[in-house]
Amino acid sequence: MRVGGQSEVGRLISVAVKRPGDAFGSEVEVDRQWRDLGYTARPELAAATPEYHRFLALLGTTGAEVLCLPPDESVGLDSLYARDASIVCDAGVIICNMGKPQRRTEPAAQEAALRAAGVPIRGRITGDGRLEGGDVCWIDQRTLAVGRGYRTNDAGIRQLRDLVAPSVDEVIVVALPHWHGPEDVFHLMSILSPIDHDLFLVYAPLLPVPFREALLARGIELVEVPTPEFETLGCNVLAIAGREVLMLAGNPVTRARLERAGVTVHEFAGRDICLKGGGGPTCLTRPLARQAK
Repeated sequence: MRVGGQSEVGRLISVAVKRPGDAFGSEVEVDRQWRDLGYTARPELAAATPEYHRFLALLGTTGAEVLCLPPDESVGLDSLYARDASIVCDAGVIICNMGKPQRRTEPAAQEAALRAAGVPIRGRITGDGRLEGGDVCWIDQRTLAVGRGYRTNDAGIRQLRDLVAPSVDEVIVVALPHWHGPEDVFHLMSILSPIDHDLFLVYAPLLPVPFREALLARGIELVEVPTPEFETLGCNVLAIAGREVLMLAGNPVTRARLERAGVTVHEFAGRDICLKGGGGPTCLTRPLARQAK
């Protein structure tokens, strides 16, 4: 299976996902976990399954190879959000070390599944280092942004710098706001979604000024998400190719602004696979390879 691309916007070639049935496990496990994980309501597998089928059907239109990660008793509901346990560079996959304690077993489980599929592993974040995939974003092929917040710490960022050093010119560290505190689902990519090499979707009120200025200095146009639609994951949008995206239904203002910028938008309903757990289409996917952009 191909790996690499160092892009968030090149056409999707291969991607890893975790189906709800394989993440949720038994009804007993759902009952046991959902409150502790911070879900806003209990996710229902009967509702999540058709939502996810629609999401997979949209992914399938890209022609990308889709790797469905297998069930694993060591992980829980949050393994549905496959992005966070790893990141990808041209040399292979970097296995993360989760900042959220309830998710600490996910990287090892994902690594085992990726190795079984023949995916090359570049290295891993270890020891006191913490790094989650939702905090890591390719700005361009040689520039990586990393959110420093409650899920990703300085030690994790230092290890990441070493692992990507041969293929990266700059690592931009973005200081994330406290927002709703350590228990909240908040990553760098909660407030930023690349749409094309020169077009990003952002939630401006939480975008740090130095980072905003750095994006604008690179000639990147910023499309802004209105506050009501930030709460419904309007800023969490997955590019399946340049200016072609998957987004959660129910964010009409954001959709209209993207379309005015020349973006093709595909929507899916995601009450049980997205809204209850606080993870949109970016979170649901671990892109493994993209065309260089």
